[in-house]
Amino acid sequence: MKAPSTDMNHDSFRDRLSTVDEKGKRKWVYALRPKGKYYNARTLLSFVFFALFFTLPLVHVDGRPLFLFNVAEAKFHLFGKVFWPQDFFIFGLIMITFIFFIILFTAAFGRLFCGWACPHTIFMEMLFRKIEYFFQGNPNQQKALKKAPWSVDKLWRVGGKHLSFYIIAFVIANFFLAYVIGIKDLYRIISEPLADHIVGFTAIIGFSGIFYGVFAFFREQACTAVCPYGRLQSVLLDKNSMIVAYDFMRGEPRGNFKKQKEDVLGDCVDCYQCVEVCPTGIDIRNGLQMECIGCTACIDACNNVMQRLHKAEGLIRYASENSIVKGERLRFTTRMKWYSGICALLLVAVSALLITRKEIGATVMRTPGMLFQERGQDSISNLYNIKMVNKTLKEIPLSIRVENDKGSVEIIGKNTYIPVVKEGQGSGSFFVVLPKDVIRKRKTELKLGLYEGEKRITIVSTNFLAPVAD
Repeated sequence: MKAPSTDMNHDSFRDRLSTVDEKGKRKWVYALRPKGKYYNARTLLSFVFFALFFTLPLVHVDGRPLFLFNVAEAKFHLFGKVFWPQDFFIFGLIMITFIFFIILFTAAFGRLFCGWACPHTIFMEMLFRKIEYFFQGNPNQQKALKKAPWSVDKLWRVGGKHLSFYIIAFVIANFFLAYVIGIKDLYRIISEPLADHIVGFTAIIGFSGIFYGVFAFFREQACTAVCPYGRLQSVLLDKNSMIVAYDFMRGEPRGNFKKQKEDVLGDCVDCYQCVEVCPTGIDIRNGLQMECIGCTACIDACNNVMQRLHKAEGLIRYASENSIVKGERLRFTTRMKWYSGICALLLVAVSALLITRKEIGATVMRTPGMLFQERGQDSISNLYNIKMVNKTLKEIPLSIRVENDKGSVEIIGKNTYIPVVKEGQGSGSFFVVLPKDVIRKRKTELKLGLYEGEKRITIVSTNFLAPVAD
């Protein structure tokens, strides 16, 4: 979407990045603090995010972390359930679902996630930026402080800001690591001698430095130069997608209405407040740009100006390009309803897949190289190998029974069961013995029940070979 302008070439803004000058050097963004209903709503949402981020590592379900992403051990916990490498097909399906969800959600709602729920945006705008305002003041004061010679006041303000940034980055790094190794292992790193946890301590310092660098210096570049989502939106959005948009039909031609006749101007008074509050430094009046993260700061700023001028709000608002051209308010269109419904179905499908996943997994195969053995005059036996994964927090003495035929199971070894350690694996070998009078063909489908005491855990299927012609 492209907004007409009376003082510049319509496409000149597309020739450069908003945060890079003519010499290719970075232009630092001094964003003005927004005020308005959207900013207030985002602030309340940030409280929820911070509460979840800093408490979820402490939550355990049946002795397990609610969320844990232990890449080193290839063990993941989601909602208290543990996932092993054998479950990676589930993650494959989740990733495919996630990709479809992104496509559908972005096509309908644009970068709504980036502005309202992205952790980088929330930490930057709702935490680090506010600390910067506290120590260094508004953008004009920040610019003046940067140009001022070093003094005790400047040292206190600059040093206080960066020290606070690093302390918070250090805290974030600790909780981030808690999602990777678990809060109990993190506590051991903190409480036990450093020599015993060199790798863990190095990881904490490394992540602290990364987070500090991102929020103190890299900032909006993470959104405009690193995050692939901003580039994806250029191919996922169309003229019906919901975006933060400037109503150029109403606002143009823009200008200071005090210096010209009001009847020849649009509602935009060219105050640049929408530019001043933008955390990525763009001018939303140039149309949708890759750098826009949909944070709604420009909406609040413009609405405040419109209120003071006694004009209708919504010159900048959530809209689609087609709704702007037609002069309509954004509606929850049929397409949005369909896409939202499909997204909901995808979430339900993934949730059902996670909930119905079995805690005990088993694979039974006949022992290679062996067909069958005759037991006296009336029975036939087959030898099988079994491998099991126990995803529970208790050791399971696993017994095996034939479910669909008269037969018996003889486990090889001293025990009458196969022990499977908690959150571990177990294996064993056993004979299945069937009477000849129940065997009707050479290959018989066999169903074996796996039991913990008298409780049946699951049923596995295999084949039983016998010397009977088809």
